[in-house]
Amino acid sequence: MEPRLQRRVQRYGWDKAAAHYESAWVRQLAPAQARLLALAAARPGERVLDVACGTGLVTFPIARAVIPGGRVLGTDLSAAMVESARERAAAQGCANATFERMGAEELALEDESFDLAVCSLGLMYVPDTLAAIRELHRVLRPGGRVAVLVWGQRARCGWAEIFPIVDARVVSEVCPLFFRLGGEGVLKGELSAAGFDAPHLERTEGMLHFASDTEACVAAFEGGPVALAYDRFDAPTREAVHADYLASIAAYRNGSGYEISAEFVLATSAKAG
Repeated sequence: MEPRLQRRVQRYGWDKAAAHYESAWVRQLAPAQARLLALAAARPGERVLDVACGTGLVTFPIARAVIPGGRVLGTDLSAAMVESARERAAAQGCANATFERMGAEELALEDESFDLAVCSLGLMYVPDTLAAIRELHRVLRPGGRVAVLVWGQRARCGWAEIFPIVDARVVSEVCPLFFRLGGEGVLKGELSAAGFDAPHLERTEGMLHFASDTEACVAAFEGGPVALAYDRFDAPTREAVHADYLASIAAYRNGSGYEISAEFVLATSAKAG
């Protein structure tokens, strides 16, 4: 897919998904994101950037960690995600977290202006991932740290058939090369190419727990990257993709629900100081 079109699909797709994202995924992603936060190790007084922040699942814990004196900026391509995060910040009285709509490949931010940059499950959606990582490098001060979380290898993510199931009903791929960064050495290579020193990677296995067919389908189709395509499907097509997806995860059924395998890759590094 042409990069400009891919960005447009991602922007409006996540606008559609925003209403369901937090309820569908907060519990599923909590263990991997907790590990990301531990590796990032935000400290009081630091200025932190959270790229592809979504509704703020990672942003708000960081905001608490940098008190006193620290601040965190969350950026996302989706206006609906940014607005949702702002509403949550206001509701929580979180004054040291702000949010702006901004693409990851061209951050409208000053050079060397952050102590720490994080990106939780966002790089897979960026057409030019190396450009996005170079932007993270640019905005970090010398000695600044980066922490990135992506999905792992396709074969180790039991929900992965969602993409071909949807792609079979639309003209072009919904999310091309989604699992590329989870391949052996790929994320580490791009961090090094962007200028980061000796990136450290770790792979971790997880399980996605869904209590019912409905919960699994809402997360897959309405709260994730295929939401834009799904929104355009008529009722018979929705029934068909539900049936195909549930068949693809049938091996992970546990009673009335599912425990679906997942793999995550976490990477940390620093900018030469």
